[in-house]
Amino acid sequence: MRRLLTAALALTLAMPAAAGPISFATGWQEQRLSLFSSNDYSFGNSLGLVSNGSVSIAWTRVARDNWGKRGASWSWTVEQSVPATNLAQKGGDDRNISLYFVFVPESLAPSLEGANIRSLLGNDQVRIMQYAWGGNHARGQVIQSPYGPAGQGVTIALRQAGTGSHSERVDLAADYARAFGGQPGALVGLAVSGDSDDTDSMIRAAIGNLALR
Repeated sequence: MRRLLTAALALTLAMPAAAGPISFATGWQEQRLSLFSSNDYSFGNSLGLVSNGSVSIAWTRVARDNWGKRGASWSWTVEQSVPATNLAQKGGDDRNISLYFVFVPESLAPSLEGANIRSLLGNDQVRIMQYAWGGNHARGQVIQSPYGPAGQGVTIALRQAGTGSHSERVDLAADYARAFGGQPGALVGLAVSGDSDDTDSMIRAAIGNLALR
């Protein structure tokens, strides 16, 4: 894990400063998706995760002054990878690491400001985009989530399963229009997950330098 976090920190330091930086040191909580399954997260300058045949989510709320952000950038590293999977297959969609962006209608945002991630995921007015490193899909492919209410969530493939270090920059508004149509509402939540339970494999990964624009 020390080598992994060192690599992730090096990526962080190598990239220029950006508007709206998001800290991984405070404010993040783990949400288990199974009573007997949990990833190991390390919080600090970057977020490191180890997933050993397990799955869970680390999430945080987005401050009001970032609700209107429409772009994002980050760097991420995968040192140990799950096999390539079909990200559209429920119960067979393991991926190394995903970054989630959670949107709600602007009129509802104040009332949902204190909601936890489980409540948000169960709300049919919430829209979720997750950018994934995993699977064997073409970069930019929009994949309907097999979980939750129909039309609520999508996965956008960025990197196929494998190891390495990369920097990403995405246009949230353009991807939202492709995925759902129209304009996004308020960006109220962020989450990071690793998923290795279906393939009973191991993930060592990290994400850093997350900024909203």
